[in-house]
Amino acid sequence: MTPELLSRLQFALTASFHFIFPPISMGLGLLLVIIGIIYVRTGDPKWRRISFFWVKIYALVFALGIATGLVQEFEFGMNWANYSRYVGNIFGSLLAAEGIFAFFLEGGFLGLMLFGGNRLGPRMWLLSTFLVVFGAHFSALWILMANSWMQTPAGYELQMLESGQEIAVMTSFMDVVFTPSFIPRLLHTWVASWLVGASLVLSISAWYLLKKQHEDVAKAAFKVTLPVFAVLAILQVTVFGASQAREVTAYQEPKLAAMEGVWQSKSCAPMYLVGWVNEADMTTTGLSIPCLLSFLAYGNIDATVAGLETVSPENWAPINLTFQVYHLMINSGGLFIVIGVLGAVFYYWRQRLFRMRWLLWIFVFSIVLTELATLSGWWTAEFGRQPWIVWDLLRTIDAGSPVLNSTQIWFSLGTFILLYIVLFMLFLFLLNKKIQDGPETLEQVEEVPVNALPDSFREIFRRQPRAS
Repeated sequence: MTPELLSRLQFALTASFHFIFPPISMGLGLLLVIIGIIYVRTGDPKWRRISFFWVKIYALVFALGIATGLVQEFEFGMNWANYSRYVGNIFGSLLAAEGIFAFFLEGGFLGLMLFGGNRLGPRMWLLSTFLVVFGAHFSALWILMANSWMQTPAGYELQMLESGQEIAVMTSFMDVVFTPSFIPRLLHTWVASWLVGASLVLSISAWYLLKKQHEDVAKAAFKVTLPVFAVLAILQVTVFGASQAREVTAYQEPKLAAMEGVWQSKSCAPMYLVGWVNEADMTTTGLSIPCLLSFLAYGNIDATVAGLETVSPENWAPINLTFQVYHLMINSGGLFIVIGVLGAVFYYWRQRLFRMRWLLWIFVFSIVLTELATLSGWWTAEFGRQPWIVWDLLRTIDAGSPVLNSTQIWFSLGTFILLYIVLFMLFLFLLNKKIQDGPETLEQVEEVPVNALPDSFREIFRRQPRAS
């Protein structure tokens, strides 16, 4: 294998593994804010127990997200030196803003969120939680801004260095920030993340209901989370996913052709539900709905969808791979609507949901499905962009580090595989332990560890009334 291909495999591995955790952080964080608001408004200690339990899981997810996210920063310089030089003038400000404005905000209030539940009071703790969650979303904003520029570059000019290398130089910060694909991509990713967080809460709550453990907090969590999941599932497919598809149609037609396996330009183009692309014969077969692709892409069933025949073969993405991961994403989105609507119907119908074991088992495994759908959406965006690392400007094959050899990358790739296996096993072990321990009792939740505080604070906390 060439160093370029090995570098791509390594980045795909490390980025995909990292991408498991940020969506959970944003989605679970949103629900922590909602639960915190309910507790402040009602004073019901049940919601305090739920908050304490999910904050511990949030801490575990956050730790893994930080540990795996730092790897990409180093890979840009070590594996993709030419790419880093090409986009450095533009990406430098975006990634610096992510670190200064977002990460420090998130990290600065994280300690208060994790350890301030019995020290700050409900309202200040809620404020700390909100700022951590806002920081997580703000961090994603800058990262997605940078990624969106790679998809639809704007606000730049090309300059030639004395060394003869061409680089992109920012000419308009606002044009870079609001590159055409940014807002649709941001909203689509945020909603996908909220779905992932909601599915995690529903998954663990359904597990408790099946095992008849902690049923009071599990039912309360279902009451809050199920409507969020159902509404977001519908909006993701009908609004935010559709907006993302229209952006691809407008600015990346070859990607759209690869996503749907369109070889010849055609009007009334069908949209496949499932299928297979034979790249050798340049054919696509499967179950499709006539004219639906033309309608969704252009709002007109007679509109012509450009096929891959309009693009030089050297600029084709890996078509069948892009086709499959794209349909995994959209079919999963349709499945989430079914799950959400079924759950809501049977919940509000005399709470029959809690007696339907088959449906509860579906919710247990919903976290796997939403994570897979989110990953497949990212894979669609990245595989479909190939062979460009920056669309129509820099090819992936030209973006690597010229001094790297295959042996070096094989060593680092093997190291990452072993390390990530260990990390993932540790994550599952700790997550399972927290699930098995379950939410703390009210007495444990309200206990203030006074002996662990400095002497000057002990009397203050002894006199502080318990929150209820």
